Amino acid sequence: MSNGASNEMGDTMTHFLVTEDKPDGHRLEDILIMIRKDMLTRALKIADDIRPEALHVMNNNMEILNLLSQAILLAEDSSRVLTKAFGASAKGGPPRIGKA
Repeated sequence: MSNGASNEMGDTMTHFLVTEDKPDGHRLEDILIMIRKDMLTRALKIADDIRPEALHVMNNNMEILNLLSQAILLAEDSSRVLTKAFGASAKGGPPRIGKA
């Protein structure tokens, strides 16, 4: 089962990440950083709300933010490993690992 869109040839394409078919896509860590920033902005809007539901949502958001931060570190580490092994990626060029 695929979560990506398909082109005319039935090949799976990504919605957000850089590929040969989507050179204007984003790096995974950049997307995660944007999401984290949006969540922090939203969290500030409910920071003074002490209703149980708001506190519950805030606690969930803090856990999600922690997981996002861990995911960002992992994505950055993967990028470093690939750059060290294969050089910088060409935006929209062939993948450095796996198949096109």
